Amino acid sequence: MAEQLPEIKLDVDNLYREETFTDQRVGTIRRMTPITKDGEDDASRSVQYIGQAQMMTPAGPLPLTFELEADNLADALEKFTDGANQALEDTMRELQEMRRQQASQIVVPGEQGSKIQMP
Repeated sequence: MAEQLPEIKLDVDNLYREETFTDQRVGTIRRMTPITKDGEDDASRSVQYIGQAQMMTPAGPLPLTFELEADNLADALEKFTDGANQALEDTMRELQEMRRQQASQIVVPGEQGSKIQMP
């Protein structure tokens, strides 16, 4: 069985140091600083800022994750609200599309539901 499992290995040429900034209420910004395998900053790659928030729904919390095009933390903080709103709009659009697709599926007797057939 062990021969069939994939090897789990980190990509040592694509490492990041992660720092988290939060107000402990609305959301979180993660600053992903590229580093070398020695732990030194890698100036050849850009720092990434990732926003995270959640929306409460009747089914429970819906996580929102979105990239923030920012050059520094202050810029990322300024862009957080717009990024969260855009992620929410995109998510709502995707949910509506999924509902539309579900509603438009043609139900063929015998193809869905129970496989038990009564005589």
